[in-house]
Amino acid sequence: MGMTAEEQIEHLTTQMKLALEEVKQTRDHWQTTQEELRQAKARLAELEKLKTPPPSFVKATAKKSKAEEKNPRKKREAHVTRARKRSAPTQIEEHRIVACPDCQMRLGGRSLARVRASIDVPPPPRVEVTDHRISQGWCSGCQRWHEAPADFSGQVVGQGRPGVRLASSIAYVRTVMRLPLRQIPAVRRDLHGLEVSLGEWVERLPRIKAFAHPVLDGLKTAIRASSAGQADETGWREDGQHGSIWSLSTPPIRDDDSHQSRGGEVVTSLIGEAFPGVRGSDCSAGYPIHQGLHHRSWVPFLRDIHERKDDFPDDQDRHQWAKQGKALDEQAVAWAEKGVGPLVSPHRQQRLRAAHHHTIEQQLWAMGRPSVRTAAPQHT
Repeated sequence: MGMTAEEQIEHLTTQMKLALEEVKQTRDHWQTTQEELRQAKARLAELEKLKTPPPSFVKATAKKSKAEEKNPRKKREAHVTRARKRSAPTQIEEHRIVACPDCQMRLGGRSLARVRASIDVPPPPRVEVTDHRISQGWCSGCQRWHEAPADFSGQVVGQGRPGVRLASSIAYVRTVMRLPLRQIPAVRRDLHGLEVSLGEWVERLPRIKAFAHPVLDGLKTAIRASSAGQADETGWREDGQHGSIWSLSTPPIRDDDSHQSRGGEVVTSLIGEAFPGVRGSDCSAGYPIHQGLHHRSWVPFLRDIHERKDDFPDDQDRHQWAKQGKALDEQAVAWAEKGVGPLVSPHRQQRLRAAHHHTIEQQLWAMGRPSVRTAAPQHT
């Protein structure tokens, strides 16, 4: 049953009152919001007045030009971003489709859709046991037996059974991977089916070391005759004892030796007293004991300069000192990259390098001299 005219008027009047009430509430909320916004703007203005300008030696953030904003940065090459490279396949399996899987119609226009690579290793090979059958013959003239000549120096280690590859793998897992001795027999048994007792491996390791000594001595001799070598050291804990691993590297060879000491006498024992080349290293205190040509790395020096600058962000003198160090580094690198030219004689090149070397040393000394024997953070 429909409403009468009076009921409709009363109903519409009620709805209009409700609507007016909602409008009033919305207006009050809007006015409150505007007042809060005005107060926030006023507070921001007060805080802006309290801000202090940065020191004059602090660089302002460089704004991008319109050309830079329009032109996006060029995508870097894969070798720069160290992206994963696709491995060269050792075998290829073709997965072809001839008919439609739904209606069984023959497909046309087939092409390569995608390539998925899978990487796996072949099953571990079983151990190879080779019997070397050495024949002999009787000489009626000499009245004695003669055996066929056989040289096993490149196949086995000493008089034992382990071949060179097996002995090398045992030495690798023991020294590089630091596998405990008790686990070595289990690894060889599980992977290659080789049954060798723990006692035999314990007895063989010193023989492997003695077998490798001539090769190691030859590598050390080649390093000591090189024109340049890079030395470094790091902590190394072995058998519960703290020590160090010392490394001496040339482009083709690297020699790692374990020593309990980090003193400078180890450097002399590694490269010898008469090392003819230039020895590179960091700024550790043990390296200058060797009296040969010494090239210290600039990286630790620049890192220390940067740390001193960060420790005292409001000190303008130290910021200026850091700029001098960075500028000196850039000057030396630019000169080294430019070189003296191929047309200059070797004797002249050496003289120019020595003169520039002396100039850089004088500039570096002028930079550090004011801090010597002072309490300044950069005195070291």
